[in-house]
Amino acid sequence: MAGPPPPAVTRQVGSARGGGQRRQLPGELREAARCPVVDADGRTVPFEALYGEQKAIVVFVRNFLCYTCKEYVEDLAKVPKAFLQEANVRLIVIGQSSYHHIKPFCSLTGYTHEMYVDPQREIYKTLGMKRGEGNNVSVRSPHVKSNTFLGCIRSVWRAMTGPAFDFQGDPAQQGGALILGPGNEVHFLHLDKNRLDHVPINTVLQLAGVKTVNFTNKPQIIDV
Repeated sequence: MAGPPPPAVTRQVGSARGGGQRRQLPGELREAARCPVVDADGRTVPFEALYGEQKAIVVFVRNFLCYTCKEYVEDLAKVPKAFLQEANVRLIVIGQSSYHHIKPFCSLTGYTHEMYVDPQREIYKTLGMKRGEGNNVSVRSPHVKSNTFLGCIRSVWRAMTGPAFDFQGDPAQQGGALILGPGNEVHFLHLDKNRLDHVPINTVLQLAGVKTVNFTNKPQIIDV
């Protein structure tokens, strides 16, 4: 269920709580713009093609077997296309596996928006996305429902029961989220510190000028 439509925000921030002035892409992002991404059919386009003509929310996930990524993308799938179209914003997920894993992952999560992969992790590396996890960071994603033990078991089971034993990306790689475009504008940048350090989806939607979504599955009480 939608919340009230927020105004578009044109601030660049380093985290969901930070702030800064709008500016041109820094060197790292300008270099990443030239890196290739691959779609579900194996077609390659430069990263900048995803946001050059239109504002885009770009979410980098750890790997397609990660249970936290699966549950986060399941909630991204609940964002109505009509909300994105009304705000003229694209919603894009990027993984770091072979492109052959895109369609099965979309089917598993119910995700119908755009998805690409960066198989060599060129963009991840260029943007400085972290590898490994620190134990000193205490965060909890509002979109992850499973506990760590059960979530890890499910991830390993999916790997073992797949066509080949494949972790579908570097298991140590962390992700992040950006709002880019059109052109060389960066409005928001967040690099995950660990697997649970996701930016709340409604925060990103609101910063991009997209209507928010009720992820609680509880009926909204309307006063009359």
